[in-house]
Amino acid sequence: MVGHEKLRALLLESIHPDAVSRLHAAGCVVDTLPSALDEDELIERVRDVHLLGVRSKTQVTARVLEAGSQLLGVGAFCIGTDQIDLAAAAKSGVAVFNAPFSNTRSVVELALAEIIMLARRVFEKNNSMHGGVWDKAATGSHEVRGRTLGIVGYGNIGTQLSVLAEALGMRVYFYDTADKLALGNAKRCDTLDELLEVAETVTLHVDGRPGNSGFFGEEQFARMRPRSLFLNLSRGFVIDYPALRRHLLSGHIAGAAIDVFPKEPKGRGEEFTSELRGLPNVILTPHIAGSTEEAQADIGGFVANKLAQYVTEGNTTLSVNLPSIALPQQPQTRRIAHVHHNTPGVLAQVNSILAEHAVNVEGQLLATRGEYGYLLTDIGVDYPEDVLTRLREMEQSIRLRVLS
Repeated sequence: MVGHEKLRALLLESIHPDAVSRLHAAGCVVDTLPSALDEDELIERVRDVHLLGVRSKTQVTARVLEAGSQLLGVGAFCIGTDQIDLAAAAKSGVAVFNAPFSNTRSVVELALAEIIMLARRVFEKNNSMHGGVWDKAATGSHEVRGRTLGIVGYGNIGTQLSVLAEALGMRVYFYDTADKLALGNAKRCDTLDELLEVAETVTLHVDGRPGNSGFFGEEQFARMRPRSLFLNLSRGFVIDYPALRRHLLSGHIAGAAIDVFPKEPKGRGEEFTSELRGLPNVILTPHIAGSTEEAQADIGGFVANKLAQYVTEGNTTLSVNLPSIALPQQPQTRRIAHVHHNTPGVLAQVNSILAEHAVNVEGQLLATRGEYGYLLTDIGVDYPEDVLTRLREMEQSIRLRVLS
């Protein structure tokens, strides 16, 4: 905890109530807002906040982190963390956590449903019916059994989609820049072009790293097979949407399902604009691939639990920007959590200060990650206050906390 001060948490973008309950149980005062905040608004709200929870629309910039001088942790209640300046957070000793697995099933189920609906032209038939037109023709409608699916990005979502698509009778090919084990009968492609040559449906499940910006554009759409289908449930900035529109209008691409966009409204009810609006056989959804009640409950509990464990135990397991460690704490001890610059001799210097003050180490664990190190040290409950002063004054120290 932060001395005897009550921890304050701010959760934005309608994060699930399970997160609020978990943080309350950890002793936090929790404020919630239904929508995102822009940078200036967030700077004003974050000044007295210890824990911040966001989803995909709120940008946690270096300016926000600087203003939040009391921030200990940031939770991304989603998979991606590209909306958070991870380097600036680590530099400030702020741990960042996300939910890499909790909504995987929800995304996969939507992708499969959209593949089937596009192949069957369900939305075109639906719109005709609402317009009073009865069109029972089978022309252009296909089963997915026996068709070829190309998955770009073979991570948690891509691999689960691969398994379930095979269960539907699809042939699966995948492409990933990392060396990934193929599941089932899926076949790995050495290049993206190789995948585009064989796939009748292409679905993107790549992460939000800056290098993926605009990587799927005019050239890639042109290389896709004629009358193929295209899905993007990953990040809005990874594809060229005007190029997609051109290929949809020309008929080269027979249908598309898009869940993410370069610019998205901050809150429910705001106007959505896109060059893809109004096109036939195009499914547009408002960034809801992971937004099922089950997934949001799982995410709320998972990320809130990580934040709570960090502030109460110093546990950084699955942190995306700080070294990942967990140390069981012995009874009748006080825990010191120390984020520092990763230079030689830090551990020796810490233990020298403790020894000078006759403080015994009951448990200790150090891990490093790039420029930063993270040290948990358990000591007896009685110790001179000067110990903490000396540790904070170390040249390498970034943040030092004493936990209950």
